[in-house]
Amino acid sequence: MPVYWFALSFAGNLNIKNAIFIFLILHVFVYPASNGYNSYMDRDTSSIGGVKKPLQPTKQLFFFTVVMDVMSVLLSLIISPATATCIFIYILFSRLYSYRKIRLKQYALIGYLVVILNQGSLIFYTVFHAACKNVNAGAPFIGILCATLLIGGFYPITQIYQHKDDAADNVKTISMLLGKKGTFIFCLIIYAIVFGLLFYYFNSIQHLFLFSIISIFFAPVLIFFVVWFFKISKDVVNADFKHTMRMNIFASTCTNLAFITLLILQ
Repeated sequence: MPVYWFALSFAGNLNIKNAIFIFLILHVFVYPASNGYNSYMDRDTSSIGGVKKPLQPTKQLFFFTVVMDVMSVLLSLIISPATATCIFIYILFSRLYSYRKIRLKQYALIGYLVVILNQGSLIFYTVFHAACKNVNAGAPFIGILCATLLIGGFYPITQIYQHKDDAADNVKTISMLLGKKGTFIFCLIIYAIVFGLLFYYFNSIQHLFLFSIISIFFAPVLIFFVVWFFKISKDVVNADFKHTMRMNIFASTCTNLAFITLLILQ
């Protein structure tokens, strides 16, 4: 959702109907179907994605995700064929990420790139073009890049407590490649780059006030992040499900509020 609000803040003159419609398509159909399909393929028995004790998925779940995927593409056609194409590409790579016979998620770098390009670049581009009244407007490169890095700086943290289960499933994530402490350092570097780019952008359009607003919302997340890192530095047992979910909810809330505020001020 933060990428959605971030893309809207760049879109300028909004087509409100399309903005609401693409929000519903993504958050009611596309994302839930993607999570459902991933659950069906993974069949996790330990904590995953906000669920401490997941139930085992059924065949009905698989069929329901297919129905939701088809509805996502058909509903997207109401906005434009280009939007439908973007949604189809997202669904395709989401399935290739999880599908057992291909399973891109088993490769650390490839899986990482698929996630950040899909959830960052592609979603930013899709929302921008769906919601912008000027259909010929080009999606800003710096917005696409920042959206990609925002996902890239957060996604490895969500994998930090799953190393043992992922290894048992023959999956090697970017977090496993970096190690638990290395994951934190990597994410801090990525976020430093993002904020450098955002500072450059808002300074170039003479709106540093907006950058300061974003920084205020991100400050609590940084504090939480650093405190958690020091806990893990003392004992890696703190890289657990409970702390990860707290970080997930806290960071998502602050990021959403930051970009909603940015949108309102603009």
